[in-house]
Amino acid sequence: MTTLTELFGEQSPLKDLLPGFQPRAGQGWMAEAVAEAISKSDKLVVEAGTGTGKTFAYLIPALLSGRKTIISTGTKALQDQLYHRDLPLVGKAIGRPVTTALLKGRANYLCLQRLDQVTDAASTLLDDLNEVREWRYRTVSGDKAELIEVPEDSPIWSLVTSTADNCLGQKCPEYSQCHVVKARKAAQEADLVVVNHHLLLADLAMKEEGFVEFLPGAEAIILDEAHQVPDLAVQFFGVHLGSRELERLVEEARAATLPYSQPELNRRIDALQTAIRELRAEAPRKEGRHELNEVMTELREPFDNLAHTMHDVQIALAELGDASIELEKIHEQLVGLAERLTILVSDDAWDGMRWLEIHPRSLQLHLTPLDVSEKLNGLIDNGFQAWIFTSATLAVGEDFSHFGTRMGLIGVAGLTFPSPFPLQQNGLIYLPENLPQPSDPGHTDAMLEEVTPLLDMIDGGMFCLFTSHRALNNAKKWFKTNKLVLGGRTLLAQGDAPRDDLLRRFRQIGNAVLLGTGSFWEGVDVRGPALSVVAIDKLPFASPADPLMMARLEFIRRQGGNGFMDHQLPLAALSLKQGAGRLLRDQTDYGVVVLCDPRITGKRYGKMFLECLKPMPSTSALNEVSSFLAAHKRAAA
Repeated sequence: MTTLTELFGEQSPLKDLLPGFQPRAGQGWMAEAVAEAISKSDKLVVEAGTGTGKTFAYLIPALLSGRKTIISTGTKALQDQLYHRDLPLVGKAIGRPVTTALLKGRANYLCLQRLDQVTDAASTLLDDLNEVREWRYRTVSGDKAELIEVPEDSPIWSLVTSTADNCLGQKCPEYSQCHVVKARKAAQEADLVVVNHHLLLADLAMKEEGFVEFLPGAEAIILDEAHQVPDLAVQFFGVHLGSRELERLVEEARAATLPYSQPELNRRIDALQTAIRELRAEAPRKEGRHELNEVMTELREPFDNLAHTMHDVQIALAELGDASIELEKIHEQLVGLAERLTILVSDDAWDGMRWLEIHPRSLQLHLTPLDVSEKLNGLIDNGFQAWIFTSATLAVGEDFSHFGTRMGLIGVAGLTFPSPFPLQQNGLIYLPENLPQPSDPGHTDAMLEEVTPLLDMIDGGMFCLFTSHRALNNAKKWFKTNKLVLGGRTLLAQGDAPRDDLLRRFRQIGNAVLLGTGSFWEGVDVRGPALSVVAIDKLPFASPADPLMMARLEFIRRQGGNGFMDHQLPLAALSLKQGAGRLLRDQTDYGVVVLCDPRITGKRYGKMFLECLKPMPSTSALNEVSSFLAAHKRAAA
């Protein structure tokens, strides 16, 4: 059998399978550490810089271990890449058969029963519905990612997929053909299962509530992009209820009661629909997040009315008895939603932050726990599983305590494997001088005036990353007014097209300017000169008024800590590391990270951000930036 040393050494079989494969010391060392953690059922935290090859460094020891393994990734796209591209390659390299499975949440699988029930879809959905109906007979997995002809966000998917609430389970007439059941069965029989964090956390939360776990019991669990887990866990261990969820249930109740002549039940369903509309009408107009306590006085009556009408429908449904399995499920869902509403609007709610999120056509209620570290520790620290957490951004400098504390990992070793790329030679941080403070209304314009001269120094393209949609929209307006600075380049902006489409066009064009926020800060891989400059408008501090942040800061305050130093600062430093990490994605890549926030040089804590980007040097002189880019352009030519 091939050993780890051989697999990551000069004569690695990966050389024939991966163009450009080179042995990297960090990759081999990381693989050894992962193998040891798995063999000892231990816990390990690993930060692996860009280019370390962390995917293979955990995949290979996992497959060689012979242990049943779950690998969890940050997104479904990464999940598909890992399963369809990386795993087959590694399987060939190690030369041994391994049964693998891909498992997603049930909303990703076609529900044959619900598809059969769709008879009167809106005319705008007919094309998508026909595509789904044809695909039904071609698909083996039922995974909606297969059907690229129908957009992932098409409203048709909510009609032809199920949720845990509306699934009929073993009473479903299509149960023997159910794609979800087949996927779970395959996962239970596989040596290695690829999931995503949402599914893993949903399963952990269900176990916490006493449900039967649906993910197979594993001996090793590996979390890639692990930096996302603490915030996701806070959401999964909270309580949520949305107006859309209630409206969907009303529609399903109407459809399920059509065969029965029940005027009183119909009247009660109408009253429930009216109560949902009244709640939305009385809620704050301003979109965004509001602390529930601040608006509770105005909403107490609509909440009470909603609770009463839900109760009335429950009683009417119960009187129909077991008339149909659909009605039973609707009654069950209504009971669950009523319980959640009671928790959310009760002044005696458990220790957490209650808040309201307003969208253009809906609202959501949330109860967010102040801390989930104890809960996570109870699930992870079980003594019989290996847990490996890895990402390019887990440590602030060499310090893993911020991540460890949030995850409930007490006394767990952290290893850092820096990027093998020549960051010191190929990267430069530019700190423009005399910029206004981030709160200044003219900050975005001033930033772009400092950043756009760099376009004359590069043949490739530029990312401008913003910390808010408002700044991004200001930037779009600025470029419309100052078209000449683009010099004929294409301007791409988040919101004008789907994210993947924008990235495809950015790579294809080769010298475009892309404006992005949020999702463009991580998980974006553009190699070569197509991306030569990454400009970041402000240090990515999360708003202290955000309810999730408020909950965390309140917890730290109660523990006697300093919210800014213990949480906001390290979180922002890790986010900056993610954003800047978009630049150098290959051995030969070179470019400039422009940081347009004067606090980096003006505040004492600014040094921490530069420390996080080491070993890249920094300068405030534009002529040094020009010389750096010119020298690399000559070398590349």
